[in-house]
Amino acid sequence: MYEGYLPISKQDMQERGIKQLDFVYVCGDAYVDHPSFGHAIIARLLEAHGYTVGIIAQPDWKDDASISVLGVPRLGFLVSAGNMDSMVNHYSVSKKRRATDSYTPGGVMGKRPDYATVVYCNLIRHTYKKTPIIIGGIEASLRRLAHYDYWSNKVKRSILLDSGADLISYGMGEHSIIEIADALNAGIDVHDITFIDGTVFKTKNRDLIYDAIELPDYDEIKENKRSFAQSFYKQYCNTDPFSGKRLFEPYGGTTFVVQNPPAKPLTQTEMDEVYALPYMRNYHPSYEKDGGVPAIREIKFSLISNRGCFGGCSFCALTFHQGRIIQTRSHESIIDEAKQIIQEPDFKGYIHDVGGPTANFRAPACKKQMTKGACPTKQCLFPKPCKNLEVDHKDYIALLKKLRVLPGVKKVFIRSGIRFDYLMYDKDRTFLRELCEHHVSGQLKVAPEHISNTVLQKLGKPSVEVYNSFVKAYKDMNKKIGKEQYLVPYLMSSHPGSTLKEAVELAEYLRDLGYMPEQVQDFYPTPSTISTCMYYTGLDPRTMEPVYVATNPHEKAMQRALIQYRNPKNYDLVHEALIKAGRQDLIGFDSKCLIRPRRPKKDAGTSYRSSRQGKKAPAGKAAAGKMVTAKHKKKTIRNIHKKK
Repeated sequence: MYEGYLPISKQDMQERGIKQLDFVYVCGDAYVDHPSFGHAIIARLLEAHGYTVGIIAQPDWKDDASISVLGVPRLGFLVSAGNMDSMVNHYSVSKKRRATDSYTPGGVMGKRPDYATVVYCNLIRHTYKKTPIIIGGIEASLRRLAHYDYWSNKVKRSILLDSGADLISYGMGEHSIIEIADALNAGIDVHDITFIDGTVFKTKNRDLIYDAIELPDYDEIKENKRSFAQSFYKQYCNTDPFSGKRLFEPYGGTTFVVQNPPAKPLTQTEMDEVYALPYMRNYHPSYEKDGGVPAIREIKFSLISNRGCFGGCSFCALTFHQGRIIQTRSHESIIDEAKQIIQEPDFKGYIHDVGGPTANFRAPACKKQMTKGACPTKQCLFPKPCKNLEVDHKDYIALLKKLRVLPGVKKVFIRSGIRFDYLMYDKDRTFLRELCEHHVSGQLKVAPEHISNTVLQKLGKPSVEVYNSFVKAYKDMNKKIGKEQYLVPYLMSSHPGSTLKEAVELAEYLRDLGYMPEQVQDFYPTPSTISTCMYYTGLDPRTMEPVYVATNPHEKAMQRALIQYRNPKNYDLVHEALIKAGRQDLIGFDSKCLIRPRRPKKDAGTSYRSSRQGKKAPAGKAAAGKMVTAKHKKKTIRNIHKKK
């Protein structure tokens, strides 16, 4: 018996005196009993409300028996693909199979199927015809209505239809899962559970749907990209728990998928209760023989302080999943968890992170959000900060100070992203000083994503001028406190709106900065984001204006290569991109040029390095060893003058 962990076998059930579980949770991730994992939160919360829950982690989807190891649950199966969409987990943006899976014991790839939620549900239905199935997690949440699927390049139906499940609990799910459990426990048929916020149900009875906005029929949006964009934007404008309306999507006029309004955000007391549940804070001991679950390393010594994000980046699905209203834990709750972390035998004194989707958001954007919700068609930070935006870092500063002085803590890092624009809108520079002085270790990662205002507008990010002002403020603050610390900018290539012209602009910016990023993220079209809608339709759903989209793999490779133009391996792609963009002026020997000209064919013996210097490389090994570059010659001349 693995004391403290939830049952994963019949033997575990017997040792706990459980004849039949109330719920069986089937998950695409390994069982990690930590509040950074959705399955742990939902299972522990149900347990706290008196329900018994067992975990079937990563069942063999090719074996019917794998789904029966805990028997039939009394109330229903809960199914999730895991902490990531299974397709993002399996494939890179170039659709190549990833080599490892951090959510699997030993990092082994292939322990879950593609489209895991659908496959698991079909596996359950094959054996248990009538047992209720409730699906949740990020895969189900972001595919709850018809959506563009990048990997198949098709518009797919609601996952509720393809999976054969009865309900979706979308978003974070704490409120809705308890209401669903209580309804099932009260004897209400799962098909009659149509009234819970934060859920999606299906019906053939149009009369059941009331006070709702009708979306275009699936057949229409599948064939008409304009209709798809319009439908998506209606969904986007109804993601707020206070102002969001009920939506329904017809399928051939005979089946209807109905999305109830989002569940209300958790209060601080509720958030504290969720994180105070009796998690074991580690992966299940049965995985020890396989080397454990790699994902635990990133979060074991990190603290979640908030949820939600009012940043509104176009490429981010948080609006559809956690929402735009910030929910926070109390200082006491976070400090209690920090004290637990300190007691861990392998804790070395470093808290790796204190944050969430955006680390420096510790309150709603304005007072009205907690009663009237976030504005459906306006953003808090973009394109300019809203006049009602309240910028205040005092609470976050106070929290960080309390954590720094805990016995056993050497340093508290902030590794989840900060919104540099929000920081710059704070006229008080105390947080910037605290950040540089105490919470950065040499490098701070920030995400400008791009520097072309044309692209930034599509990204939903502030203008490059805001980023430039932050770069200066960060540099000045480090100089003031006597530290040498650097910024590491995250950059994205091929986002909708980016042509080769904008990609060249970014390369020139990096040239002037004297920086070449080691990694570049090519835009990845994942379900339920504005950017993915733009990628598929070629339209900005907010304005319905056309947007340029780079979909050709070769053009995407050129845009990516431009960001790393100094890498010799990218020379051919960069050369081709500059020619196509009409920027031959950036090919030459001037300091403003990105690359040197190609060497003439007659100079076949000239090395790439010497051609960049306009000098032939001597033939033969001996001569190669004596080669002196122009730069070295200048240095030698300077030394001679010094000696004189």
